[in-house]
Amino acid sequence: MHRLLLRVALTLVLAAMAGWAVLHREQINLETLDAWLSALGPWAPIGYVMLFALGTVAFVPGVVFSLAGGALFGPLWGSVWNLTGATLGATLAFLVARYVAGDWVERRAGGLLRRLIDGVEAEGWRFVALVRLVPLFPFNLSNYVLGLTRIPIHQYVIATLVCMVQILLQKSLLV
Repeated sequence: MHRLLLRVALTLVLAAMAGWAVLHREQINLETLDAWLSALGPWAPIGYVMLFALGTVAFVPGVVFSLAGGALFGPLWGSVWNLTGATLGATLAFLVARYVAGDWVERRAGGLLRRLIDGVEAEGWRFVALVRLVPLFPFNLSNYVLGLTRIPIHQYVIATLVCMVQILLQKSLLV
């Protein structure tokens, strides 16, 4: 019962965060971020990374933070803080899905769904790389969906980070 209450509470917190982000989306902009981060002084990069991570968990589009990171911290440090925040946020969303619904999906998966999950788990990091490198899969949603599998956390985090670096390098070479 205690675990169920924790799961319900976590689900409600996530829903509230996503709801807040939707209702206040016009306030999530460069000027607001700059003002907030300026108040943090030398702690601004840590605050930015945490905000990016929470934004990822709350389904805030990453492009908002990616552009802001470059504008606020410059191309090099903006890229470092963006990658850190996105990886941390993706990992948090992955763990939330695994903690909140992983067991439920495991118990109820049967037939075709079970074979699909088994196939994803067998591929591990290769499947994570496919999802990250093919732009058909929304980043924020895929974090949660992959958390419903039993892909090892270290494979997920490393593949996510490596693929995001690859995408960043490709984009910077195109500019």
